[in-house]
Amino acid sequence: MKKIILTHLKASAKDWQDWRWQFKNRVTQIETLGYLIGKNDLYGEKLSAVTSVYPMAVTPYYLSLIQKNNKIDPIFTQCVPVLQEISFSDKADEDPLQEDSRMPVPKLVHRYTDRCLAIVTETCATYCRHCNRKRFWSQSNQVSLKIRLQKMICYLKQTPQIREVIISGGDPLTLDDHVLEKFLSSLRAIPHIDILRIGSRAPVVMPMRITPKLCRILKHYRPLWFNTQFNHPAEITPESTRACNMLQEAGIPVSNQSVLLKGINNSPEVMKSLLYGLQKISVRPYYLFHCDPAKGCLHFRTDPEAGVPMMEKIWQQCSGLCLPQYVLDVPGSAGKIPLNVMSGIMKKALKKHQYFFDKFQ
Repeated sequence: MKKIILTHLKASAKDWQDWRWQFKNRVTQIETLGYLIGKNDLYGEKLSAVTSVYPMAVTPYYLSLIQKNNKIDPIFTQCVPVLQEISFSDKADEDPLQEDSRMPVPKLVHRYTDRCLAIVTETCATYCRHCNRKRFWSQSNQVSLKIRLQKMICYLKQTPQIREVIISGGDPLTLDDHVLEKFLSSLRAIPHIDILRIGSRAPVVMPMRITPKLCRILKHYRPLWFNTQFNHPAEITPESTRACNMLQEAGIPVSNQSVLLKGINNSPEVMKSLLYGLQKISVRPYYLFHCDPAKGCLHFRTDPEAGVPMMEKIWQQCSGLCLPQYVLDVPGSAGKIPLNVMSGIMKKALKKHQYFFDKFQ
């Protein structure tokens, strides 16, 4: 597949290793995608109705992981649009976690007292079809990035209870090094900000973005934690392993936040293989999220009555170093509810947010 993509794009092996080339040459057209992966029956005309709402973008690297002969390939399913993304939209919310209502300044989400999340960009290297922030993909930036970041810094300076900032998006690693470093520097200059965290799927979908220069920058701003998202063992490749190892060697702990996705990782065998694979590359399985009921994502949602027993079986069989918390994220301060432990408070919270458990089969 890699050779086919390189030939089509008239590129070299050196180009392939350049993250800027990968980003610039993302596949965004259904017709091009169908040609490259040998599936000319992708219903391009019908899928254009989907991509007009939720655009498609896939890095050449991530596209190369698709197995042509696998009809239910987990990489294909995560990055290729399907009609269900718009046909189930009436049953879901664009912003299920109500992030927009908790933004004291644009794109700075302050849900919890001691930490906040900075959405520094709406752009991703690859648009994952299960993303709960799909609502941002087609939005044009009304405010420049410089002004957006300045407003975030101003609010953070005036809010001393915040000790941790999570830099997210979109994907913050689609920004150039100098932009990212300037923001990190501004955050580190605030006395009450103790911890920085970056949320990025770059190690999975564009691992060449993790460069020696980037690692030197991140190392300078420790304590800094890095969260990524491997959802299937097929994503653990020599390239993604190398990216994670580079971060680790720079003293940056790497954790994983998977999403439980129907047809991708909702079987004990696949999930166990994923968790074992993460342990082998020293990436900590941190969270396994029950898929949010966001517009465009309902076809990925699993039945929690099946998810809980599956994870209970894995908890009984696997080392504690392999085990993530299986959680349901709900709006407001209730936050992440562990699905394996149901206290009275948790059950009350679940009842309040019952629609998060609705089954969309």
